Amino acid sequence: MKSPLYDRVALIGLGLIAGSMALAMRRAGLAGEIVGTARSAETRAVAAEIGLVDRVVETAAEAAEGADLVVLAVPVGAMGAVAAEIAPHLAPGATLTDVGSVKRAVIETVAPHVPEGVHFIPAHPLAGTEHSGPRSGFAELFDNRWSLIVPVPGTDPAATARLKRFWEGMGANVEEMDPDHHDLVLAVTSHVPHLIAYTMVGVADDLRRVTDGEVIKYSAAGFRDFTRIAASDPTMWRDVFLTNKEATLEILGRFTEELFALQRAIRTGQGDELFDYFTRTRAIRRGIIEAGQDTEAPDFGRGAKART
Repeated sequence: MKSPLYDRVALIGLGLIAGSMALAMRRAGLAGEIVGTARSAETRAVAAEIGLVDRVVETAAEAAEGADLVVLAVPVGAMGAVAAEIAPHLAPGATLTDVGSVKRAVIETVAPHVPEGVHFIPAHPLAGTEHSGPRSGFAELFDNRWSLIVPVPGTDPAATARLKRFWEGMGANVEEMDPDHHDLVLAVTSHVPHLIAYTMVGVADDLRRVTDGEVIKYSAAGFRDFTRIAASDPTMWRDVFLTNKEATLEILGRFTEELFALQRAIRTGQGDELFDYFTRTRAIRRGIIEAGQDTEAPDFGRGAKART
């Protein structure tokens, strides 16, 4: 039997990502023991009831005690406080990582609390669904998805390589990336699209000439996908936008310019311009499918993985 990569892994936060990590770790035998905790007593109780981890404890400090890998899986806005809480309990030689979708802000709030001899290696798995909570995880979440590792200056290469093997063991493709570039890329591929989805669903809610019943009954695929995205965890997304403000506003400004150009083309009947624009954007969609990051199915391949 293959030896685990980490003897004890502590998951701080037990939602979709951490739950999926626990199941993926078990599938691949990556951890000798998985310890978990969450702020909510109800979440801890559910995690214990379904056997999500080997041991559920009450506090983050208790979870971090003796772990050689500690994963911060809490909203980005809470990571600094959690890091301060667990700092005295981190074992020398342990690796501290996270799964937040913003990296510069995490580094700035967490790094000052990391003791000498502990390897702080931020990371971000590019995977998820609109579901949350300890029952939402599934072992296949990371299969053929990307996990970005964002080492800070001076990071031990051996610790980084070990964390890379860990994510690969859970099924992910892994690349390293600079934190500021990460935040810009994610603003394009995730953060602004979520903001647009929230806005469009809000527009439908405010447009009283279209009833709630009609919105629900006649939702075409485009609006259905907006509602799926807009159903994501509100605490997490509030923190994302507040901590990745500059990149989000930069891409949102560019989006606004493009939207005005399309608005003008529609108003002035520039059919050729619209056709050329949609042809270019269609090619990007095809590229995503060819890269194996989605399917051509109407449900975008998510139906089989939906969890409640």
